[in-house]
Amino acid sequence: MLLPRFRFLRSVASLTTRAFSLGPVSLQGKAPDMSEGNAHLLVSNVRNRLREIVGASTNWRDHQQALADRLSLSNQLAGSQDELPVRRMKDSYIEVHLPLGTDPTLREKYLNYHKGVRFGRILEDLDSLAVLICYSHTHNKALQRSPLSIVTALVDKIDMRKQVIHPDCDIKFTGHVTWVGKTSIEAKMHMSQYHDGAYTPVLDATFVMVARDPENKRAAFVNPLKPEGPEEEELFQQGEINKTRRVELSTASLLKVAPTAEERKIVHSLFLNTLDTKTVSFRSRVLPPNSVWMEDAKVKGLEICHPQERNIFNRIFGGFLMRKAYELGWANACAYGGCRPNLVAVDDILFQKPVEIGSLLLLSSQVCYTEGNYIQVRVHTEVLDPLTRHHNTTNVFHFTFVTDKDVPNIVPQSYGESMLYLDGKRHFNQTLESQ
Repeated sequence: MLLPRFRFLRSVASLTTRAFSLGPVSLQGKAPDMSEGNAHLLVSNVRNRLREIVGASTNWRDHQQALADRLSLSNQLAGSQDELPVRRMKDSYIEVHLPLGTDPTLREKYLNYHKGVRFGRILEDLDSLAVLICYSHTHNKALQRSPLSIVTALVDKIDMRKQVIHPDCDIKFTGHVTWVGKTSIEAKMHMSQYHDGAYTPVLDATFVMVARDPENKRAAFVNPLKPEGPEEEELFQQGEINKTRRVELSTASLLKVAPTAEERKIVHSLFLNTLDTKTVSFRSRVLPPNSVWMEDAKVKGLEICHPQERNIFNRIFGGFLMRKAYELGWANACAYGGCRPNLVAVDDILFQKPVEIGSLLLLSSQVCYTEGNYIQVRVHTEVLDPLTRHHNTTNVFHFTFVTDKDVPNIVPQSYGESMLYLDGKRHFNQTLESQ
């Protein structure tokens, strides 16, 4: 089954594709722009570049001192956005290479058991690239180090254009800033893979980043953006639309307001379908054929957050959190559907709180909606303080998967589960509407 075709906004680069056959690596997967002697920014160097920008260290002890030294940079922050020079979209354009076709050692890091690419690793790369794009937008040549702390606020959308990412072909990431608020930045990225002399689109991603002061405690102003030409105007306007949509979705959240009339009918219909006709009791429930209770479609995990997974600001790297959440969500969808699922889309990943080094991170994956051969999975992460036993939500992730066969229907029992069901249905419908 072919995945739905998602709208592809391209502003700078023309992207392309490949076919794949298992076996020895061939020269077909080696892109000429990644051949030996061509100097390009590699994915493996992105985080080193970020450390240089903020003055961070790769050494744990030196890293803490470097962050303390950043406190003196607060006086370099702009008092208003008007004080900052206007930037163009091309000022932040970046091209980064992942030479899977030319570097066997690197390939091992990205290879999964099924001879594909670990998508969780791609999420890590996208997160780092989004930060670097935003620092390129705010770059000030007169300053040795950037006073800004730019962090991920939201993964607005990741749309897959291919079901499989192959491990023996070079990959290229391109991206640039497409919209700017006063303290927030939207970055769009595209990933393509090389074959037969051309690149093919693999995915499109939209991240929203926020700028904060050197201590990462309060908002900081960023350079305004000036679109040039109709294509860039369209990208900028789409950013405005995205912002409005996010506000509307937040306002209409089921955690704030009651379901719509149509959604209430759906919940009541689910309730009626599970009533025991023999007892005619509100408390007696029967699972319909080819269905699974939502309570039985969970997978949980725990991560101890070690210093190895820190970002340039001494917190746990957002890409690491995304990788772990994706892998847990994929495992849940795989167990639920009884076969290997393919990712269709990632949307509305909200970073509510940073995760400190040394935290106990609890991850809970829940199949919350199904339709035909689609599985909607929600992953909730929270930090546990083992001394106080307090739980604080840090992230919520939404993944849409597709399988090669129809899956059982997920059925909620409680009111809370019914709200999860409706929330999952909303995210699923959003994914289909973005075709």
